[in-house]
Amino acid sequence: MSLKEAASPDCRQEKSRKKGLFKGRLFTLTKKAYRRFLKIHGHPREIALGFALGLFIGMSPTFGIQIALAIFFSALLGWNKLSATVGVLITNPLTAPFLYSITYLAGSRLIPVHKTMRLSQLENPSALINIFENAPGIFLALAVGGIILGIPLAIVGYYTSYYFVEKYQIKRKKKIEKQREKLKNL
Repeated sequence: MSLKEAASPDCRQEKSRKKGLFKGRLFTLTKKAYRRFLKIHGHPREIALGFALGLFIGMSPTFGIQIALAIFFSALLGWNKLSATVGVLITNPLTAPFLYSITYLAGSRLIPVHKTMRLSQLENPSALINIFENAPGIFLALAVGGIILGIPLAIVGYYTSYYFVEKYQIKRKKKIEKQREKLKNL
């Protein structure tokens, strides 16, 4: 594609349309996920506790086993396993670099990690050795940062999910009762 073609109004409209499609799809997927979350069966308290647990585990540096941990601990505590799994999805391939950067920064304030590195220094082979030598400290900083940020996130997630799930369930019960009344009057 030439520079003239890329700057043409038709090409710009096509790029704008594709960008709009992505935003529209993302919004639709988010809306569907929200509705499905509300329809999880169970008491609002157990659903909210499972979600909060999932958010907390999602902030931990256990990428790859977070879902297994969420299901295990939610089953152990008697909380909703599905909502815990949904909460863990806060960490995904798109958000992980951002979340882990923030948790590392928060944790490294309390846990000193030797020698900070810049991305440009990774070209040097000795940089890899440095990373492996500092791995326990980096992991500890990520874990501490995950706890520092995970607790308030879990608290906010608990109250928010409890409110919306309870509101949905009350609305659903009223709708069912109204339909039963109509059937009785027939």
